[in-house]
Amino acid sequence: MTTSFHNDICQLVRNPIDMPAFIREVRAPEDGAIVTFDGFVRNQSHNRPTLYLDYEAYESMALAKMREITAQMHEKFAIHRVAIVHRLGRLEIGETSVFIAVSSAHRAAAFDACRFAIDTLKRTVPIWKKEYFEDGAVWADGELPPAPAATSHAKPAS
Repeated sequence: MTTSFHNDICQLVRNPIDMPAFIREVRAPEDGAIVTFDGFVRNQSHNRPTLYLDYEAYESMALAKMREITAQMHEKFAIHRVAIVHRLGRLEIGETSVFIAVSSAHRAAAFDACRFAIDTLKRTVPIWKKEYFEDGAVWADGELPPAPAATSHAKPAS
């Protein structure tokens, strides 16, 4: 566990992610390792050529959940600083959609914490991915955004 002050970074962005800048932000003299995860758009999904992806989020809740993840990481692992950045909007093939950097004194803690971060993010943070193909688009399995609230103008039954 790290008891020092940590100024973790949790961001949702609409422009390309500047990975070297986030690596510089998490690096400190007491660290001996930085482990990163770079999740980027691949050119196929389920054996179908992918044209591009579009990410949407419930932004305030997504940021709150990302901060919860970093707090859990500090409780579970001997790490120093964390950056979790997710891109929203349209992303082309090869563009980074999610970037995580974890610094620590030793590599094992950084590796374990980074894996925990991406696995937990995918399960708990309200960010949804729509995949576009030549013949249409689909929301990725298990990643449907919530339906808008229904409004009714009908009179209640008597």
